[in-house]
Amino acid sequence: MSGVRIQVLLFAAVAAVFGAMAADNSAVTDSLTRVLRQTIANRDAYARQKEDRLIKLRKEISAAADDVRRFHALDALLNEYQAYNTDSAFAICGRREALARKIGDPYLMRNAAMNSANVLAYTGMYKEAFDIMDTIPSHRIPEYMRPFRYHILRTVYGLMDDYAVRPEDHDRYRALTRQYLDSLMAVNEPGSLGYVMAEATRDNADGKAADAVRVVRKYLADNETTTHEEAICAFTLSESYDLLGDRENQKEQLLRASIADLQSAVREYVSLRKLAMLLYEEGEVGLAYELLRISLEDADKCNARLRVVEANSFFPIVNDMYVETIRSQRSRLRAAVFLISLLVVGLLVAIFYVMRQMKRTSAARREAELSGLRLKQLNAELNASNAELLEANRTIAENSCIKEEYIARYMDQCSLYIEKIDSYRKQLGKLIAAGKTEQLSTTIKSTAFLDEELKNFYADFDNTFLSLFPTFVADFNALLRPEEAIQPKKAGSLTTELRIFALIRLGINDSVKIAQFLRYSVTTIYNYRTKARNKAAGDRDKLEEEVMKIGRDNGPVAP
Repeated sequence: MSGVRIQVLLFAAVAAVFGAMAADNSAVTDSLTRVLRQTIANRDAYARQKEDRLIKLRKEISAAADDVRRFHALDALLNEYQAYNTDSAFAICGRREALARKIGDPYLMRNAAMNSANVLAYTGMYKEAFDIMDTIPSHRIPEYMRPFRYHILRTVYGLMDDYAVRPEDHDRYRALTRQYLDSLMAVNEPGSLGYVMAEATRDNADGKAADAVRVVRKYLADNETTTHEEAICAFTLSESYDLLGDRENQKEQLLRASIADLQSAVREYVSLRKLAMLLYEEGEVGLAYELLRISLEDADKCNARLRVVEANSFFPIVNDMYVETIRSQRSRLRAAVFLISLLVVGLLVAIFYVMRQMKRTSAARREAELSGLRLKQLNAELNASNAELLEANRTIAENSCIKEEYIARYMDQCSLYIEKIDSYRKQLGKLIAAGKTEQLSTTIKSTAFLDEELKNFYADFDNTFLSLFPTFVADFNALLRPEEAIQPKKAGSLTTELRIFALIRLGINDSVKIAQFLRYSVTTIYNYRTKARNKAAGDRDKLEEEVMKIGRDNGPVAP
């Protein structure tokens, strides 16, 4: 095998693998989108669970045996409120600071002050957050509180970097953010969530998004996580995949983060807004509008000013597109209604035309019957003297009989099919009314009804044809070599090959029309005709001409 061929095969194998991975990712995002929609539908239930937790924590605060226990119980309540309602979070911070002063513990006072600074940072009050942090010298903070201090400073500088206007401010705030990320890694235990998030954020900032993905995925594989921790990890992964240009995985992680945030009943988040922006870029305006509306509503309830500003900066664009989409859908709906109305009018006109044609056909049939009688009378008078005219009259009589028989059979068959279709319609209506959608789908997909009707149709055709040409099978076999004779499986029926030549005897010589009638391919019909010619006892090229003469000597048998 040549080197070029090996390269081609390797390329094909790699392409197949990536194609399969893309299909799997698409299936995952579709499934997560359905979960997200269900989660949105259950928002009230998650909110009630949140309120139940808040009620339980308030009871624990009321039941606290002393101020120290009450202080720590307030810390748990603050954690619930911080991303849920900043006004309540501020109030709890004030209570904790007052309790810490009452207790007189300097560590508790610093802890309470830092929590106040943390809430201020998330509401965009950076100066006030720095003012509080400046009152707490770093050498007066115990080791166990250092990760929290670095987290606050890293958060403030990170947010200031996001909203800085001048390039020099961006560079300065980014450097300070990086400095406190390194500090966080220094004081957190390796492998902990705080350490991993700091490392992944640093890798993303350094352009090492692939390393960030590896670090976070390893943490998720090695540790059990809460719903809130899953949201944090998923959002960090989405940022990494965004830097890598992997939109499918970015979308998957934003979906996971959004689902976790909604299930946690938090109101201060970024995931839903970023997912809305991504969906808008993909053309999913309806869902993007819904997510952005929820983000803005939650940010407003939480009083998270930064999130309100972020959502408001993008909301008008999506809203305009959403309104335009609704307007376009309404226009298409009006056009569809107009088109359906035209079709209904056209159908009524067609029904009227068909009824008129049926009346004309009936009149023509009666006229044909009268003409046949006149022709028979003329035939009796001129039989002895005009053999050529006799042959013509016999042909006319034969066609008249065939026409009469098939018109009668046609009318009966149409009436029967109308009754069957109406019965089938009622059967489907009952299934719809009973809500049996699976049975309805199975009935519609099944071809048993069609197969049975085709079987009956061909049996009726055979019976009608043989009533017109009772000796057709014997006469046709007489045109073939004795060893090639064709015998039907049962009396009163025809084989497929005999049915083809029965249609030829009736004047239908076009293979396309024969194929449509018998539901075979044109190639199959052509092969049957060729095979029959090869069986002919005489000249194979004149077989079909001889078939056209069958029944003419004695005339067709009237029904």
